[in-house]
Amino acid sequence: MKLELRHLRVVCAIADAGSLSKASSLLGLAQPALTAQLHRIESLLGGKLFDRDHKGARPTVLGELVLERARVLLPAFSRLQEDALRLVDDGLPGDRFRLGATNGPMLGGLVHRLTETHPGAHVSTHVSWSGTDLSVGVAQGRLDYILVGVCGDAPPPSEHGLTWAVVAIDPVFVIVPEDHPCTAQEEVELADFRDMQWAVTPGDGCFGDCFVAACSRAGFTPRTMYEVDTGSCVDLAQSGDAVVLCQPSFRRTPGLVAMPIAGVPLRWRHMMGWDPESPAAEFAPDVLRYACDAYRETVERNPRYESWLPTHPEYGALDYHAAL
Repeated sequence: MKLELRHLRVVCAIADAGSLSKASSLLGLAQPALTAQLHRIESLLGGKLFDRDHKGARPTVLGELVLERARVLLPAFSRLQEDALRLVDDGLPGDRFRLGATNGPMLGGLVHRLTETHPGAHVSTHVSWSGTDLSVGVAQGRLDYILVGVCGDAPPPSEHGLTWAVVAIDPVFVIVPEDHPCTAQEEVELADFRDMQWAVTPGDGCFGDCFVAACSRAGFTPRTMYEVDTGSCVDLAQSGDAVVLCQPSFRRTPGLVAMPIAGVPLRWRHMMGWDPESPAAEFAPDVLRYACDAYRETVERNPRYESWLPTHPEYGALDYHAAL
């Protein structure tokens, strides 16, 4: 076996995470598999790359050398791939729309509007739980526009020079069974669910920390938080095994109700990003307008949210002219 770029990515991931357990989570690998892979890499390079103990993993002298070279080679390879894709891809602005999105309400509506207004264009989609990974896709020329969510006032991924515009600002609601006693109220207190388990779809950023802080302000420490896909969130809410934290534009599901939380302790910003130096930037205002329209359409699916918005004008879709 020869040393490959993927091996260098593994070494960098371990160094950045500071431990094999954290790196295995980031890489989506079981820790034993990552440990075995590290041993193979060390065999190829002729020595240990990390000293490991209960405090984590620290690069050895050999590890520092490998990391120094890897941090030069990996960005250079990414730039080569990006330049090659742009050179051989003869698609013109308006002929293609490559969309990326995290878990959000607008992607389907955006695809519909693009295919309707640009019937000859090729529209493709890529979904990820990580806004950072999607930003890398734009930086490498694999995606044109991405829709991501960020918690509160946190910034979107900023290391790749993307231009960002806010599409909408949502409060965070909770999903409960429609026969739950709280559904007779206009809104619920976060502390009403102090004895419940919680569920949310996965993502990067500070949302988990902000949720714990909101619970602390409400006077309790939350119990287990399940990070699961959307379908599992629905299952957990329907069974009553968890209260689901959600965007209020969540598509209505029989037997479930999305309820506002008193005081709006958590909020979520939907944002669209693109490379200002790419050909796709020419069509960014149109795509942003379609995304705003798609968001407004999702609001109409939740009458409780639609009736909540007039008394909370700071939420909902932004004027796309103001967003640019």
